[in-house]
Amino acid sequence: MQPLAYRMRPTNLDEVVGQQHLIGPGKIIRRMVEARLLSSMILYGPPGIGKTSIASAIAGTTRYAFRQLNAATDGKKELQQVAEEGKMSGTVILLLDELHRLDKVKQDYLLPLLESGQVILVGATTENPYLSVTPAIRSRCQIFELKQPTADDAKRAIQRALTDKVKGLGQDHVELTDAALQMLIEKGNGDLRTMLNGLELAVRSTKQELEANQSTSTLKITAIDMADSLQLRAQTFDRHGDSHYDLISAFQKSIRGSDTDAALHYLAALIAGGDLSSICRRLTVIAYEDIGMANPAAAQHAFSAIQAAQSIGLPEARIPLANTVIELALSPKSNSAMMAIDHALSDIEHTHTRIPDNLKDAHYAGAKKLGHGIGYLYAHQYPNDWVAQQYLPDALLGSQYFTPKGNSKFELAFKQQYERLRELQAEGLKH
Repeated sequence: MQPLAYRMRPTNLDEVVGQQHLIGPGKIIRRMVEARLLSSMILYGPPGIGKTSIASAIAGTTRYAFRQLNAATDGKKELQQVAEEGKMSGTVILLLDELHRLDKVKQDYLLPLLESGQVILVGATTENPYLSVTPAIRSRCQIFELKQPTADDAKRAIQRALTDKVKGLGQDHVELTDAALQMLIEKGNGDLRTMLNGLELAVRSTKQELEANQSTSTLKITAIDMADSLQLRAQTFDRHGDSHYDLISAFQKSIRGSDTDAALHYLAALIAGGDLSSICRRLTVIAYEDIGMANPAAAQHAFSAIQAAQSIGLPEARIPLANTVIELALSPKSNSAMMAIDHALSDIEHTHTRIPDNLKDAHYAGAKKLGHGIGYLYAHQYPNDWVAQQYLPDALLGSQYFTPKGNSKFELAFKQQYERLRELQAEGLKH
């Protein structure tokens, strides 16, 4: 028997659960289908949220032939078969799973078919297509991001599966307790395929137990039954996919925003994925980019914690990592150093400059004949080891890159010193 999730696959757009921003009344995919002006598209999002369902529903609504291939495992021969069917029927909808793994040979064969409209591609991918799909394919497709089903969406899908007497479980007279339903939704983690297949296992296994006990009453699925039947799905983590970059991004932004609890949540997700190296790299960046001059000691502490974490490895590494994440999240923040160097790099790229002669190397024969080093004032020979003289090139004289924010006592002291020296420098160069 086919799995419940497969049997409950929608045959028209009205049966699709969720994704109303795409297939709801007046929304773009529904408009395309109703006007019979379909174009190739890429659907992306986590596994089990409805990419195949939408493709199946489009085919069912339009009555076009529907074929499904996998970009990783199916070859040019299978594509040729789809192309031949497209020639015979006029149009065929091709759901190409794992689109991000489409190689150049298959891509080159597919492109003319998309141009002619002989094949309407519905590419499904868990990766961000702007990062993982070739520009040639992207330019011929509309790109739609699918959203995680809500709890209400999941309830509707489950209820439909429970009551459908043809494709679903309606003939089994199943009753879910509230606790079992809640567990199924929570542990399914937004994956409708996982929820439906877990539900079916709970029903079938419980039914066998009742029949063994010669009981014919309504099947009542409890939270215990569900826990024993549902393969709990951990948070999706792919260290090579764009979900990984989303997780790293959320981690850094939470620390930058001083939300300690959110930062610890994303740290836990990264630890659960076992990606210690990414955590350590990102914490080093955060310490210098986001905390920076407001608390330089935090960078030293982070470096020590990172060394400790790398030395002891997971799972114990979670302890020094948690220490530094909490410190970084609660530290005053300043990105003044990063902004300063980025401003300076921009001037390097866009402004032609020449090093002042007095700063040029004078430690070789003939340097003085070129005027190199002449007029240089050795700062250590002056009071407080400082003297006013020109250091910036003529084209950038007076430029200011560092704009300290004074978000801590430490950075405020730097700010005051910096501004005082700039005033003295400007005054000294007037004379």
